[in-house]
Amino acid sequence: MIRYSYESGGYASLKEGAKKYNSDFLLDLFYKTYRIRLIEEAIAARYHEDEMKTPVHLAIGQEAIAIGTAAVLGVQDLVYCTHRTHAVYLAKGGDLNAMFAEFHCRTTGCCGSRAGSMHLLDKKVGMAGSSAIVGGAIPIATGFALSAQQKKENRLTAVYFGDAAVEEGAAWESINFAVLKKLPIIFICENNFYSVCSPLHYRQPEHIKIYKKAEGFGVKSECVDGNNIFAVYEAAQRAVDHVRKGFGPAFIEAHTYRWLAHHGSEDDSLADDVLGGYRSMEELNEWKKYDPVALTKKLLQEEFHVKETVFDRFKEKISQEIEDAFDFALQSPRPTRDMLMQYVYSE
Repeated sequence: MIRYSYESGGYASLKEGAKKYNSDFLLDLFYKTYRIRLIEEAIAARYHEDEMKTPVHLAIGQEAIAIGTAAVLGVQDLVYCTHRTHAVYLAKGGDLNAMFAEFHCRTTGCCGSRAGSMHLLDKKVGMAGSSAIVGGAIPIATGFALSAQQKKENRLTAVYFGDAAVEEGAAWESINFAVLKKLPIIFICENNFYSVCSPLHYRQPEHIKIYKKAEGFGVKSECVDGNNIFAVYEAAQRAVDHVRKGFGPAFIEAHTYRWLAHHGSEDDSLADDVLGGYRSMEELNEWKKYDPVALTKKLLQEEFHVKETVFDRFKEKISQEIEDAFDFALQSPRPTRDMLMQYVYSE
């Protein structure tokens, strides 16, 4: 059965939203979204080789949220996220070589082999960190927003989290505090309707929307189609404008759907004892009709007359980048015993 279905305008809405943009801007958004898709697919394809010594949580199907929101943030703006880190890290400009090296537990990794997939960071581009604890990044990001405010720094903070994070008290305490102090922070809820294998209606009342809960705390809130990159981009722009004007925090709930399992590289939609069967193939296939990558490509082809050769060049360039990054990771040195106590402090 289909428990959660796509409820927005699909291609027609995407087509309407694109009218105000030029083809160069649209191609740039597409390229960045497509790049994340190909990188995630490459990780999934190679994960069984057991060279990547980390659990992975792939964002296939959810790429538009990361790209649409990061497009309105500057390098000086910091982002924090949950365990599903790859899309946010890459959208913010995180180094792919360092990301793959981290997966392979190499010293050239973005955290020197100490963090794995769930704790990526790249300070050069404002990717400040991530947390495997559900909702764990929210109070940290809120604290940084307070710090930026007190230091009178011209930067804002964005924090990404899933629908399950709003079941943690720390989330609402942070939002309440942010409203009270008018902190420069954007809360971005990637609502894909599942927490591991628990559907949303098992965990939260069906008639109460997440963004409405946030609105009840006095924060500027809206809900958008997370598969429509223009809807996400424009919501993020409104949120950034609100925050930069000193009006306090903003909250965005973006509806989307992850295609693969909660973790790992397999599909978990089949109803059997091995894969869990907590959602139906019918539901997954329905959401795949609204693939943010495929729909944006269709838009560029039909409305902006972009030739297939352009997309072929994109794929060739990204695929080469991916191969080079895997080579970099596999050829990088492994940590040694004498590095074990580095960055460990005691008195």
